[in-house]
Amino acid sequence: MFMHIQIKDVSFSYNSIQALDYVNFIANKGEILGLIGPNGSGKTTLLRCINRVLKPKIGAILINGEDISSFERKEIAMKIGVVPQYSKTFPFTVLDTILMGRFPHLNQLGGETVDDLKAVKYAMELTGTLPLAERLIDELSGGELQKVILARALAQTPEVLLLDEPTTHLDINHQLEILNLIKNITKAKGLITILVSHNLNLAARYCDKLLLLNSGKVYSIGSVSEIMTPQKIREVFHVDVEITYHESTQSYNIILLSPTL
Repeated sequence: MFMHIQIKDVSFSYNSIQALDYVNFIANKGEILGLIGPNGSGKTTLLRCINRVLKPKIGAILINGEDISSFERKEIAMKIGVVPQYSKTFPFTVLDTILMGRFPHLNQLGGETVDDLKAVKYAMELTGTLPLAERLIDELSGGELQKVILARALAQTPEVLLLDEPTTHLDINHQLEILNLIKNITKAKGLITILVSHNLNLAARYCDKLLLLNSGKVYSIGSVSEIMTPQKIREVFHVDVEITYHESTQSYNIILLSPTL
């Protein structure tokens, strides 16, 4: 079976506020699906439902046909790795922090096995964090910390990788570095990657498909060229844009013109 995750008729509300309204889509192995949309459109809520931090009021989330509502919390952590928008830092070393990603794999007696240490080393090699192993994470730069949090998620050896605005607060150099890293790992490891981004240009450059949310509903889903149109951006974000294609980056560039009245 081709590895995939299916979001089927998922709805969620915070008391009387409808955050998600019958959301449907499929994300596939080896692809980055970008979630875009205005503030309050349901992007982070959707990630939390996929990770079962929140329980949908209606609908189901299936990984390779299996409903995750039947999974134990430990099983969820073995299948889904998360890079949150904000990460609290404590005075742990980088190595200890990344080792935390192996928690769902540990046996009842505790203690890391050779396989756990191999998985951690591999995650650190992928993210370039091996030289940081003995550093304290509360002493790292924003870019270094984000790579450590990504390495911790990868140490879980997940099938699905969820990222909530992974480039927030990073300078442009580190934004490109992190997103290049995510794209390369997604392809090399065959992950199902779902990425929330407010930066339309970065989403257009690094995502294989885009899902445009508006008021908790799927406004449109498809290829970057299908979603990044002046009409759709205007209707959802209420701003006029000019969109060009750059051969050098092989991606679309969205130029903001003016808000619509």
